[in-house]
Amino acid sequence: MKTDESQRVLPFQLQFDKPVASQIKISEWNPEKDLLAMVTEDSKILLHRFNWQRLWTISPGRCITSLCWRPDGKAIAVGLEDGTVSLHDVENGRLLRSLKSHTVAVVCLNWEEDGHMITDDNGNLSTYEDRTSRFFPPTPTVPRMPGVVSGDAGFMDDNEGSFREMSNSSQQRFNILCSGDKDGSICFSIFGIFPIGKINIHKFFFPTPLVDIQASYRLLNASIYKVALSKDLCHLIVMCSGELVEGSDESRNRKLAGHGMHGLHCLMLDTSIFWKRRNELHQVAQQASNIEDLTEVIRASLSVMCKQWNDAMHTFHEKFDSLSTLIVDHGLDSSPQEEFLSLLGGARTSPAVHQFLVNSLGEVGVKRTSKAVCGAGKELQRIVLDHLQPAAEIVGFRMGELRGLSRWRARYQGVGLDETLINDATEKAGMLLVQVERFMRVLSSVVQQFSNFFNWLLKCIKLLMSEPSDQLLPYDRETMRNAKELVHFGGFLDCEYLRRTLAKEFQLMESSFREAFLMPFSTISKKILCENLLPLFPLSSTSFAVPTSISYYEEASHPISSYQTCENRFIDYISFQIPDESFPEIANSIGIVRGFMNDLINVKKGYASLEAALLCVPDGYHCVDLSLYKESQIVLLLNETTTSSESSGDACMMIVQASDLPFVSISRSSNVENWMLHQLKGSAVYLQMENEKVRNIPHSVIAPLAVSTSRGVACVFAARKRALVYILEEDEDEVSDTE
Repeated sequence: MKTDESQRVLPFQLQFDKPVASQIKISEWNPEKDLLAMVTEDSKILLHRFNWQRLWTISPGRCITSLCWRPDGKAIAVGLEDGTVSLHDVENGRLLRSLKSHTVAVVCLNWEEDGHMITDDNGNLSTYEDRTSRFFPPTPTVPRMPGVVSGDAGFMDDNEGSFREMSNSSQQRFNILCSGDKDGSICFSIFGIFPIGKINIHKFFFPTPLVDIQASYRLLNASIYKVALSKDLCHLIVMCSGELVEGSDESRNRKLAGHGMHGLHCLMLDTSIFWKRRNELHQVAQQASNIEDLTEVIRASLSVMCKQWNDAMHTFHEKFDSLSTLIVDHGLDSSPQEEFLSLLGGARTSPAVHQFLVNSLGEVGVKRTSKAVCGAGKELQRIVLDHLQPAAEIVGFRMGELRGLSRWRARYQGVGLDETLINDATEKAGMLLVQVERFMRVLSSVVQQFSNFFNWLLKCIKLLMSEPSDQLLPYDRETMRNAKELVHFGGFLDCEYLRRTLAKEFQLMESSFREAFLMPFSTISKKILCENLLPLFPLSSTSFAVPTSISYYEEASHPISSYQTCENRFIDYISFQIPDESFPEIANSIGIVRGFMNDLINVKKGYASLEAALLCVPDGYHCVDLSLYKESQIVLLLNETTTSSESSGDACMMIVQASDLPFVSISRSSNVENWMLHQLKGSAVYLQMENEKVRNIPHSVIAPLAVSTSRGVACVFAARKRALVYILEEDEDEVSDTE
């Protein structure tokens, strides 16, 4: 593809310039593959290859507000307006899991994995072996509803390969999915499927970084902009808007003199519990997430079984309810049961029964009803044997594994694995298995008696004689006494299980699981604390979405050590566009802050490490979006400033080496009421088009800017519904664009 600039050397090669059917509002490159996920304005997700071949399109049916990839690139997390986070398979977009972690729109997502393999105290590689495969066949799948074509049932699909892959957490590195909503809540889930914590930034009190001032502050009306977990999961940087108030006297909530307006702030949360207890959390999450999958298999099995038996009983009543009407029409004072018993006893058949058997029901009706009822009974037996019972057995085994871990109190009590709750849940799992065995015996008896009843009716139609009805014999006292002895012998405390249905037993088990797994969730939530607060700039209530970006870069001056944490090896870079109304004297500027992660530690040691730089966008341009790139670079997407209402001007993409900028040390010893960016007015760097790596774009562009750090490509979206893909790391011998 030739462009107007093809006659001279260009900084970036234009790979594609393609039309898009709908405007794009969110876009993210896959971290491991040449795949680009895009969200349209009407909330459809499109997945394209690098060559722009579309792989699939899905529509969740709800407004999509955020998106991110799992670190291995095999799944994508989607945040929805109703507070749901859904996980989809990269291969076909199929829904893998859906978590309702929030109550309002999920505005940002970040998925980070531990970069190190887990080692023991001696430095040896430590892996936890999932022993389930030693004793059990492959995990049972969710049964498919009869009459539903594979692929039409969403979760109930015969092709469960990706579903199993999602749950095969033993093969994954330990990873955490963070999600933030517009009401200030942040949720954490291991592998994206096991909720492990939730905090709300409104509830935090932020101590001042000054040693000599004893004061604390809090945020009101806060909304999350962006969250970014550090490489070793020890810290979480949160960018949020909110109103900073003094928190020492909650009754007054006195506003700070310099913070009468809402502002953009950075928070530093201590999430080191994920690093310190990653081995324990990995094991608990592995068992618990698999148990949740198996619970879904049991729930779906019960649902399918219930529907099939209800359909069979509907067919039965459809055929046999007419007998009651015939009895009334003939003026008889009896019930269908009494009429059948009279027939069984050899007495004369009443006209109503004779008419019903010979004319209404007939041999064909008996055979059809028998096929429906007995066929449903056999299908129920198949579902139990192929799905429900294997799932219940594996649940019992996995709960046994968790029970063993819970007894190691020194390691697992700290992550909330409560031995008493786990014991109770283990017993409930055992009781479900006992109930499944009982159900199979009852089902076999019921199906046999229905079969006998229908065979008898066939003979009655011909010979008016046969044998018993379908009534089940009740348990006598001898049976109940033996059952009680059995449960006591097995170590169970519950002797009332014979009086409960299988569905009720499942509800009790599921309730005990929720209670047991809520304890780690609550325990970890309490250990996630706020360490630091950094006010950036004021925001008016009408401010547009501010382009921001957060990344962690490894410092070359610090060698990697398995015993070091991210504060020794990585430095954080936070970049953001500064709205013109915030600081008119430094309008059209971009701020970059680094070292926030270690700032509080260094302040306590007596020196500051927080640094910042101010970039002034070239005259005639304004920033549309920005993204931190590898090796401390920042990619800027700029539009020409036009006077007309229509954006008909050109644009450009610029890369700036952030680490080479003249960073200024930001002193935290001044009054916290002052916005720290005021200190940068005298050291701003004015960007010059001729001095930077700049690529002109012959379109007016819009956000988002999608940059792939691993692949070195960027996708830019034009206002006129076009997508332009650029290769950022071009060959130096490249002199023109080719397609």
